Amino acid sequence: MKRHGMGFWLAVLLAVILTAGCGFLEEEEKKTNLEFTVVDEERLPEELKKLVEEKKAEAFKLTYADGGYLYLCVGYGKQETGGYSIAVNELYATESAICLDTNLIGPKDAETKGENPSYPYLVIKTPFMDKTVVFD
Repeated sequence: MKRHGMGFWLAVLLAVILTAGCGFLEEEEKKTNLEFTVVDEERLPEELKKLVEEKKAEAFKLTYADGGYLYLCVGYGKQETGGYSIAVNELYATESAICLDTNLIGPKDAETKGENPSYPYLVIKTPFMDKTVVFD
């Protein structure tokens, strides 16, 4: 039987933590709900607007810091129709991370769908914190 060194087991533990996302952190640390603002495209910093435009065709998750604020961006890629929205289930901080949980909500009926493809994404603005961001 092959014996694995300490580095191997640390890598396995890290993979488990990253896979578990914020659910793991939640059990270990106290959490504080964060206040946030959803930012319209017109109010995004120019550089962030360009980044979102470049990435929106595919699913993406990114962070951007500017002017004392942290922007958390989640995109769900190209959808065949319009009428989608994104719900923020949770946004909170632990001692070591900021956790954001969102989900894509499909169109309710044929009227809201439209015929053109859409690229649903959400940008949240919160006061800057120097912590790792975990997207669930």
